[in-house]
Amino acid sequence: MEKIRCECGHENPIGTKLCGVCGRALTEEEQQNKLADMRYDGIAIRSKTHNKSIIDKVWNFFSSVKVGITLIILNLLAASIGTILPQEFYIDASTEAAKKIYYEDIYGSFGSLYYNLGLSDIYSSWWFQILVLMLGVSIIIASIDRGVPLHKNLKNQRVKRHFNFMKRQRIFAEGQTTAQQDNTLGQVEEKLKKMRYNVRREGNALMAEKNRFARYGPYINHVGLIVFLIAVMLRLIPGFHVDESIWVAEGEMRAVPGMEGFFIYNDDFLLETHDNQAQGEQLKQGVNVVAKNFQTDAILYKQAEGSLPGQTDNLEEVLKEQIRVNHPMKYDGYAFYQMDYSLNELYKMKFALTNKETGASLGDVVIDLTNPEKTYDLGDGVRVDILSYVPDFSGFKNGQPQTATPAPNNPAFIFRMTTPETPEGETSFVAIKQTLEPLGETKYKMAFQNIETRDKTGLTIRKDSTIPFLFVGGFIFMLGVVIGSYWAHRRIWVEELEDGTIRLAAHTNKNWFGIKKELDVLTEAAHLPAYIDQVDLEKEKEKEGDTAL
Repeated sequence: MEKIRCECGHENPIGTKLCGVCGRALTEEEQQNKLADMRYDGIAIRSKTHNKSIIDKVWNFFSSVKVGITLIILNLLAASIGTILPQEFYIDASTEAAKKIYYEDIYGSFGSLYYNLGLSDIYSSWWFQILVLMLGVSIIIASIDRGVPLHKNLKNQRVKRHFNFMKRQRIFAEGQTTAQQDNTLGQVEEKLKKMRYNVRREGNALMAEKNRFARYGPYINHVGLIVFLIAVMLRLIPGFHVDESIWVAEGEMRAVPGMEGFFIYNDDFLLETHDNQAQGEQLKQGVNVVAKNFQTDAILYKQAEGSLPGQTDNLEEVLKEQIRVNHPMKYDGYAFYQMDYSLNELYKMKFALTNKETGASLGDVVIDLTNPEKTYDLGDGVRVDILSYVPDFSGFKNGQPQTATPAPNNPAFIFRMTTPETPEGETSFVAIKQTLEPLGETKYKMAFQNIETRDKTGLTIRKDSTIPFLFVGGFIFMLGVVIGSYWAHRRIWVEELEDGTIRLAAHTNKNWFGIKKELDVLTEAAHLPAYIDQVDLEKEKEKEGDTAL
């Protein structure tokens, strides 16, 4: 690209406002300004100078401050919408149908709309992740677009500056020293070093600078945000973030969601109340008890190498521990939390195949409600087949029994009973306190004998490998905030002409009151001419003009 040649002979990139060597204004717009544009030290910014190719347009779009603010607002709005109702990973529903029913039953039509729009799982949705990705791209491009040129300019800045540059600084002074003295620059240099300035001197000019790192505070913030956003994106990668729930009954072994090849066994569940003696009677009467402690005696198993998924024939015990509230079982970065429990859940039902007239029993059938068999052979030609099983009977639809949930809360069966007297078999529908004979009256019936219950524990499995990234990102961000808030980048230029005239200029990115106090000390110690604050001077002129009117 073409270059802008300054009067000093230095060639500057197109878009540069202030010469990188002498500081002279290069553009007509900059020459008309009373004060030099020191926001980025007058450097050329790519987004302001390139706008031809598609890459330039994409770069300029994401480097825009307005676009960045808009993306921040959109991310905040989307994240806040996700807090209106509980997200899916907070509810106890394993299937899409159960999730939909949950939102409809609890929150009505609004809950149904919330679910159908995909807002119930907003943080894992593709469009939310795209918003986060776009924000990250915007932060990176904006930082490179402005930070890299600024760093190069600050690193290569010259000591001696043109008069045009110095007089267009907010703080400026020109005149003779207030005392007869030699080696004025030497005294200025000595005093500035005592004030912890880094002083560079070239001939009859010097530049003093301190706290340059304060200019990098916003870019350090950006680095922290990028690390934070990376941690958010990593949660979508399997193995980095696990937040799953599982119900395990006593004596049951279940595969651990989110931990491939691991199984957990509920050896025993224990509930302790504040009044253990009354616990049994309270539970019988349906009175709520206040739990003092509820825990699961759990055993964690791992599949042997070479095992097929779900195979439990060859398991290795890796950990045995009591899981209590606020005392999780931990293994390899995973934590098992005791979150809930269910007492006296139906486990097995016992029936007797009985002759309705004589009451004689041909045998007992014990049905495991979690995994019922299809056929129960009682011998001597007597067999009971389960044609249909609904764990939580809620009524009939189109002649078919329906279940409300997969849990065995109200089990119902359609039996086919085959005996030597009834070789073609008889069909009977049996539910709790309900028996139907849809194909006509039967000679035999399945007579209820008793039930067997067991307790069930609710565990939450969590693993978050992104936590270190979140802490690092947060620390870096706060470091940038502190640097940008409590330090100011200050520069002072002093030049002594051959006739003894002293020129002084100063600039800071913030806290002008602080640099003025230092200049007061410097002026008094080195007997420099009094400086003026051109911004304050303009304000005073405006006030005088208003008073005259």
